[in-house]
Parts: sequence; structure tokens; C-alpha cells
Amino acid sequence: MAETRSLTDRAVIVTGASRGIGREIAVRVAADGARVGLLARTETPNPKLAGTLAETAEAVRAAGGQAYEAVCDVRDADSVAAAVADIADAFGGIDVVVNNAGALDLRPTSALPPKNFRRLLAVNVEGPFAVVQAALPHLRRSDNAHIVNVSPPVNLAPAWIGAHTGHTVGKYAESLLTIGWAAEFASIPVAVNSLWPATTVASTGMLVAMGDEVRAQARDPRIMADALHALVTRPADCTGNFYTDEQILREEGVADLTGYRLAASEDDLVPNFYLESTPLPTI
Repeated sequence: MAETRSLTDRAVIVTGASRGIGREIAVRVAADGARVGLLARTETPNPKLAGTLAETAEAVRAAGGQAYEAVCDVRDADSVAAAVADIADAFGGIDVVVNNAGALDLRPTSALPPKNFRRLLAVNVEGPFAVVQAALPHLRRSDNAHIVNVSPPVNLAPAWIGAHTGHTVGKYAESLLTIGWAAEFASIPVAVNSLWPATTVASTGMLVAMGDEVRAQARDPRIMADALHALVTRPADCTGNFYTDEQILREEGVADLTGYRLAASEDDLVPNFYLESTPLPTI
């Protein structure tokens, strides 16, 4: 399959698109000429969380892309199916699905209410499944189809799983979808990969969970957007991988990542959860 390096006129769905990493991904692919289907729940401003679906759509258009806004909770499979169908109709198909929407809750088992555990599973597992199931007939017709899950490598070190069991079960289940779909869709072909930050990224979820001080140990979400763009412009036989943003960019020849750094120095950056190179947590 010939190498593909442009998203001009490609239709890209991004979930969790109203803020953070999702917003940056949407704007980045738009800058390459993509038509972007934006799925998010946030339609009206939240005083605690910056960003709305309309604001992302405006940024997408300003970057040179087309935007289709779909107010949608990924936990509602019927709503997802309707939104995906509308996007496919508006853009004449779907080429890329980015499952970015995620729920973060690091409380231990004793402190995690059942409803919050169900939310972790619904957003991190059922949501991506519903989006891909709805998009699959359209992805089949694309000549370079990609699915990217924002999920970690499956690190079975007990210390990682035990550190925040509920959250990890949800994110690892999403990563198992990557493995399964890569095998299931290989003959079409549809590329399926996972992308994960190599260090803490100042995403909205991390800022809410850990406070604004997280910026002092983090990179800008733009690093994930640039890595995602590089990944989905590769041919569809690049599949079944668990990449970090840093790994992708270095493979693309980007040697200097300091432009993404929010921390004062490289030494202040904190390695992300679940990576083999990250010190095991203390439970």
C-alpha cells in the first residue's frame, strides 16, 4: 500500500473533542485539510472546565478544516450511531476514528462508588466500541482507514494494576479492543493502534484530577495531536501497535521535543502511567 502523508478531504471523527487532547487533535487534523466530526457532551460553557463543542468547531474552521458538531454522550450507543451516521452523510464517508473521550478516576477500590466504576467502563470501553461499530461500514470503504484508541500498553505488573484498579481495568479493556480489532480488521484493512503520552500531559482530565500544578511536570496536549496526525497518515498496514507520542515523533525525525514542554526542564517531566520505563508505583 502506498504511503499516505495527507489528510486533505479525509473525514476524521474525534470523540471528547470539546477540550484538551481531543480539541488539539481536531485542530491539528483540520490544519491538514481534514473534515472533522466532533463528538462531545459539552454544548454549553462549564465554569470549572474551559472548552465547548462550538469553540472547537470554530477552531477547526479557523485552521482550514470543515467541522460537523455532534452533541453526543459516548455512553449512549443509540446517540453514537445517529451521530456517526450524520457525520458520514455530511462528509460522504469516514476515514479515521479517534477514540479520545475518556474517564479518569484514580480512587482505590474502597473509595470508588459502583456508579463511578460503571462510568469508567461505559466511557472507556463501551463508548469506543459503540463508535467503531457504527463507523465500521464506512471505514470499510476508505482506502486508508485508521482507528486510534487513546489507551496504554497492557502492563500486567501487579503494582500498576493495584495502584488504581478500577481505572486500570477500564483503560486496559480499551487496549484489548486495540489488539482484537487489529486482528479482526486486518483483512479489510483497517489499521488499529493505541497512542499514549510518554509523560504527563496537561489534559483537562489530569488538571481536574491532580490540579493546576500538574503543568509543572507535563507537556502540552499538542504533542499528542502531532503524534496522532503522523500515525493516521501512515498506511493501514501499520496496525496492532502501542505507541507513545514521543516514540511516533522520534520515528518521524523530530529530535527536539522541548517545544511541547510546560515543565521548567526535561528533568521535571513525569513519566506516564503503565510504561515499562516508568518506576512502579507504591501501593
